[in-house]
Amino acid sequence: MRPLLGVDFGTTNSVVSELAPDGTVRSRRVSLGLADFDVFRTVLCFWNETSKGRSTLHHAAGPAAIEAYLDDPVDSRLIMSMKSYLAQRSFTQTNVFGRVFSLEEMIAVFLRALLGEGHDGVHIVAGRPVRFAGEFADDEFGEARLRAAYAAAGFTSVETALEPEAAGYRFIRALTAPATVLVGDFGGGTSDFSLIRFTPGETQPITSLGHSGLGIAGDALDYRIIDHAVSPLLGKGDMYRVMDSVMPVPADYYSGFARWHRLSLMRTPRILRDMEEVARTAMHPARLRHLISLIKDEVGYQLYQAVSSVKAELSRTQTARLHFEHEGFIVDRTIHREEFEAWIAPDLARMAASVDQVLQQANLPPEAVDRVFLTGGTSFVPAVRRIFAERFGPERLSAGGEFVSVSEGLALIGADRAKTGVSRKINA
Repeated sequence: MRPLLGVDFGTTNSVVSELAPDGTVRSRRVSLGLADFDVFRTVLCFWNETSKGRSTLHHAAGPAAIEAYLDDPVDSRLIMSMKSYLAQRSFTQTNVFGRVFSLEEMIAVFLRALLGEGHDGVHIVAGRPVRFAGEFADDEFGEARLRAAYAAAGFTSVETALEPEAAGYRFIRALTAPATVLVGDFGGGTSDFSLIRFTPGETQPITSLGHSGLGIAGDALDYRIIDHAVSPLLGKGDMYRVMDSVMPVPADYYSGFARWHRLSLMRTPRILRDMEEVARTAMHPARLRHLISLIKDEVGYQLYQAVSSVKAELSRTQTARLHFEHEGFIVDRTIHREEFEAWIAPDLARMAASVDQVLQQANLPPEAVDRVFLTGGTSFVPAVRRIFAERFGPERLSAGGEFVSVSEGLALIGADRAKTGVSRKINA
């Protein structure tokens, strides 16, 4: 049997699982110091090194990329959330220290680091969301680019499967009685839902009943914290003068700053010049100059880590302290769970509507769902969990495998497809 890998290429983290000869699956471990982890951070870091008058572009991926970036944030470039651009026709390429990369080439660089060498004979089942991230996402275009990235990385035998179905695959196979199961998979960039019927003993025991999804997940909740607790301290909502007119500071500065996959794109001479010009006549010029400093000095990663920690803390307690400092800029405030839930209310409403959509697609009432399986870090947010508890009852909710369930499920799907020869066509 040829090697089979389930690859969960995620917005924030990526995981690879292998199918063993006995039909079991295991995730590949990543060694970090004295500990091993299942996840490989979905980041790249690029930097130039000059020797004998020649400049050479170097890169690192995953944990090594973060180490390289933290070692020299000013003269390196950190690339994050690459997956968020896959379905965006407007994003085709980026310039990294004078070298132009297409998005597919950039992702291929990461995939080679994630999957290693020796591609001959390897078959990959690659996960894809039901709906790709982005306001004007083209899902077919997103999948085509994802496949092209694998091809550019040297993998020629690749099929895709929906991430929420993969997330619930092992959970469903452990059931002993027929059941209708709703799976909610919450990643960094997308939230996806699949409704599945499991009938043990059948030739094809798993039947897909419906799918829904949206480009809102963990990163969007981080965005709300930055937008409400940090951006006002950086000039959001302020005014500046243009000749005899008073105008608001451009909102685009803050929508880009609060989304970590867009922050590195703001570090261009033109954008920074424009911001400096606005700061010159702004009501509070120091605030905008702090924003410019954060962008120039590439400290977004540290800020996002602080914000993500606050989000996780608010899943366990009623309050959390957000503390961040850089070159005289200080954020130090207590955030209450109630205000956080008020900030994310629009996102919660869209998640709830997507859950209702999958039920409508299958023409089933909530009472017909026997089990609900939730996975991904955002499923720990109490307000997110309430969406499901209120519709299906807390007793029907299960969780687990927050990081590995998708990749392990992808490998199991690949094994079952090889046995049954079922269609690999996705109708999302």
